[in-house]
Amino acid sequence: MNRRELLAGSVGLGFIGIPALGLAQKISHKDRVLILVELKGGNDSLNTVIPYANTIYAQLRPTIGIKAEDVIKIDSQQGLHPSLAPLVSIWEKNELAIVQGVGYPEPNLSHFRSIDIWNTASKSKEYLSDGWVARALHTNQQATSGKAFTSEGVLVGINEQGPLAGADAVSLRQTETFVNQSRLAMPSDLTGNTSLQHILGVERAIVDAANGLRGEKYAFKTEFPNGGFGQSVQSAAQIVAGQRDKAGVPVIVLSHGSFDTHVNQQGNHANLLKQLAEGLAALRLALQEVGAWDRTLVMTYSEFGRRARQNQSNGTDHGTAASHFVMGGAVRGGLIGQAPDLSRLDSSQNLVYTTDFRQLQATVAKGWWDVNPELVVRGKFDQLQLLRS
Repeated sequence: MNRRELLAGSVGLGFIGIPALGLAQKISHKDRVLILVELKGGNDSLNTVIPYANTIYAQLRPTIGIKAEDVIKIDSQQGLHPSLAPLVSIWEKNELAIVQGVGYPEPNLSHFRSIDIWNTASKSKEYLSDGWVARALHTNQQATSGKAFTSEGVLVGINEQGPLAGADAVSLRQTETFVNQSRLAMPSDLTGNTSLQHILGVERAIVDAANGLRGEKYAFKTEFPNGGFGQSVQSAAQIVAGQRDKAGVPVIVLSHGSFDTHVNQQGNHANLLKQLAEGLAALRLALQEVGAWDRTLVMTYSEFGRRARQNQSNGTDHGTAASHFVMGGAVRGGLIGQAPDLSRLDSSQNLVYTTDFRQLQATVAKGWWDVNPELVVRGKFDQLQLLRS
């Protein structure tokens, strides 16, 4: 492969934000890692965290609703989808929090616009270019100290920068492919041509990022699930394992789905949740294996939830408020916030949110990284009691 093919191939591999990768950044709480898991397409929260004791739930979902006897009960009112059984042990150890009714005012039900709102922590009718994670990483840049990072973030199997827009981030399909192909890059000081120097500088940045991910591959005893999400989880664990004694990556973004279950939802959704639960359970074991569980925060997010009432195709259409998972050794487990009221739907027959998604982001900014949350989410939002003191 020549230099032109490498750069052309970077589109397929998903190299993003490359030009600034060589600029080392420092953040407070330098050893902490955030792993974001996007549930792409809009996960159906009511069939994930199920209000099994509420008679309205059965009325809204006569066909696709999960029967009370099948639910993994977590209290007298709510329970988990049976496919989420691998998460039960994490819940019982109080290392899994379920944040309920997450949404925002004037919700947008377009996939592209709503995920943009989540990624940038913007208002419904406000357009921002920088991601909330990038903003958090840069907020306290001048005051922080500690080791320099390989890059500010890695997106595994994702071509869009999403919450890392504006950060020095790299997107890759597989770490080994990224590392191996980066060896072909040519040093930028071999030519006096300014334009070519810029292109070669990009290549040099690819090499710099790869050098941070290169190293002896950790031989996990943990068994990772088969399939795309299992591979992504394994890549994330390998990235964390590789930074034990050197500059690392503070943020890793994974993607799973699509959860856009308009038709015949039951089987597809059950399989997606099974893959999610098995992947998250394996991630926990792997991070415990390398001593990184207590310094890693794992959080799911999605552009929206689903409509409360099932549709005529035995599926669910785009909706609003949804529950999300936060897990880690530093997490204070349990139900956080208030579940949406099934008897009080909005004018579009959607759930009314009870927790603003920016509360989650503000909690990560302050509680996990000790940066000013108001600068990250561009406003004052109450933080959640998610982390152990």
